[in-house]
Amino acid sequence: MKDTQALKDFLQSPKKIVITTHANPDADALGSSLGLHHFLIRLGHEVNTIVPNSYPDFLEWMPGNPLVINYEKSKEAADKLLSEAELLFCLDYSGFGRIKNMKEAAESVTAKVALVDHHLNPEITPDFNFWNDKSAATAELIYDLIVDFSGREVIDKNIAECLYAGIMTDTGSFKHPSTTSKVHRMVADLIDLGADVNKVSRLIYDTNSLDRLRFLGHALAEKLKVDEASRVAYFVIGEEDFQDFRLKQGDTEGLVNYALSIKGIVVAAIIIERENEIKLSFRSIGDFAVNKFAEEYFSGGGHKNASGGMSELSLGETEKKFKELIGKDILKTRIK
Repeated sequence: MKDTQALKDFLQSPKKIVITTHANPDADALGSSLGLHHFLIRLGHEVNTIVPNSYPDFLEWMPGNPLVINYEKSKEAADKLLSEAELLFCLDYSGFGRIKNMKEAAESVTAKVALVDHHLNPEITPDFNFWNDKSAATAELIYDLIVDFSGREVIDKNIAECLYAGIMTDTGSFKHPSTTSKVHRMVADLIDLGADVNKVSRLIYDTNSLDRLRFLGHALAEKLKVDEASRVAYFVIGEEDFQDFRLKQGDTEGLVNYALSIKGIVVAAIIIERENEIKLSFRSIGDFAVNKFAEEYFSGGGHKNASGGMSELSLGETEKKFKELIGKDILKTRIK
């Protein structure tokens, strides 16, 4: 990594470091953050990890979870840590807009900034740059950073399991096109270094609440919409669904993949209304670039086959807009 030596030189003496990641953290965001947190602590630095808001219960098993500071719940303390930081890590996001209510405090830091991310079109200009859109996950970049910095021997079981969680989930359990031979070799190394992959997989995928399982049945039976002519399938989930099934953050995670699993479907989406916001998540197979679709029509972006966006229209109007635009865009791309 081109900036590893520069970062190493900067960290020769103990520093006050703050690690941040995007709002609504997923397993890659939290796993890469905590993996880096454990590593920097071992180097003798004062480290704090701050997330913009809460994250799903199924991620709370991660080693170091009690150390994570929720900005929404501890704004004053978090602002103080950000103002005093000498180094700010931006993990799994490349624009301060992705950290929402933390944006102002993060943009005003006097600290040097390190960017570790794999999303397209970075907006942040860092002092230490570890951005690579060819990487499968930010956790992969953290693995590379640690190995280049201090060698693989410093990766203990805690770090290995945090990084494995990020890589496993961001590759769709190693199904996405981003799953390279390098990723498999890296995962094998994490296993050798102590990662209990069976445990990690079970804790992330097999700890459903009864409410979530009932919601999944309801969503598949009543909320799934399929347009075979356009080869599109999608869900529309309203605020009432969250109330009826007592859903918590993360309970809609992965639902869009059921739509994409239908034979013949090339684009899947989920449109979610919650707390006066309309969010969209897109998935695709093959050549259709949902990141471009999200960027052009829904103020979003992401990866070619996995992206997200938002809408200021009502839920019904957003669905109508999506249906009209996605059909036209699929026809234009002439997907095989």
